[in-house]
Amino acid sequence: MTQTRTLPKPADFLDIRDWVFDLDNTLYPHHVDLFSQIDKNMTAYVSALLQMERDEARKLQKQYYRDHGTTLQGLMIHHGIDPNDFLEKAHAIDYSALMPQPELAAAIKALPGRKFIFTNGSVKHAQATAGALGILDNFDDIFDIVAADYVPKPAGSTYDKFMSLNRVDTKRAAMFEDLPRNLTVPKALGMKTVLLVPQNLEGTVVEWWEKTSGADDHIDYVTNDLTAFLKTLV
Repeated sequence: MTQTRTLPKPADFLDIRDWVFDLDNTLYPHHVDLFSQIDKNMTAYVSALLQMERDEARKLQKQYYRDHGTTLQGLMIHHGIDPNDFLEKAHAIDYSALMPQPELAAAIKALPGRKFIFTNGSVKHAQATAGALGILDNFDDIFDIVAADYVPKPAGSTYDKFMSLNRVDTKRAAMFEDLPRNLTVPKALGMKTVLLVPQNLEGTVVEWWEKTSGADDHIDYVTNDLTAFLKTLV
């Protein structure tokens, strides 16, 4: 059963030495709404590519996201697009909504062991995002969609590649994510799993498959404040 307490017991994470963080809506709060810019860019890309009206393009975009893990993967499978062109256009956004987070930076830096960003986005986007938050220098590496051969989370092969490349002992690792389905494989591998949820769900647009439920046994902890959560561990 999902542990819904906001803050963990520090003893629960004493053995953790590899800390793995998703990027969007995880390292910054959902209400910042940075991803909405990417979402609009992806809709525009699908619309231009397939000569669709915006609403029709958005519906197909979301279908590919749901069925294939990312819109990009769906477009590659069904339309053979150039992934680099897509990523460049999707991530052409304004990062000024992100403010430096010194408390988050200090909390991440204080965690014992290695820290990684594991994202379905690009390295360039991750660097820009983490840089704007003032936390980039606290990470050992970024594993992006290109490193994953464009096969996104939640595919098991992508987690296997990340773990193997970085020699991660999954029994001593923790994964932080905003999508419940992306924590299924980490939990099966023996990792601690932490779900980041919006602080105000009522004002947030979340697809049904992105929501958590009482049946999510693969989620160990749920929190709406990453900084507060990490500060209890150090």
